Amino acid sequence: MKKIVLLCNQGMSTSALVMKMREVIERNNLDYEVNAYSVDSAETSAKDADVILLGPQIRYKKNDVQKQFPDKPVEVIDMAAYGMLDGKKVVVLARKLMK
Repeated sequence: MKKIVLLCNQGMSTSALVMKMREVIERNNLDYEVNAYSVDSAETSAKDADVILLGPQIRYKKNDVQKQFPDKPVEVIDMAAYGMLDGKKVVVLARKLMK
């Protein structure tokens, strides 16, 4: 199972997006797990992630997170996809980064 970790300020603002992503994952029978956490907990919550996605509101933390996890793909979620809760677009991004 591949693990997708979303990081944001408090780990709550991305919960609706996580639900939409889970719907896409289930509908397409993908072997992925997706969860959201506060960026402050990244050291423990993202250590076994296959890909780390950041909420657009913390895009300024991308370099810090990438330095913390140099062997993992780290990317900022597109602001429009985030705002529209486009779970499909975010799952497609994660898949592309994991290949």
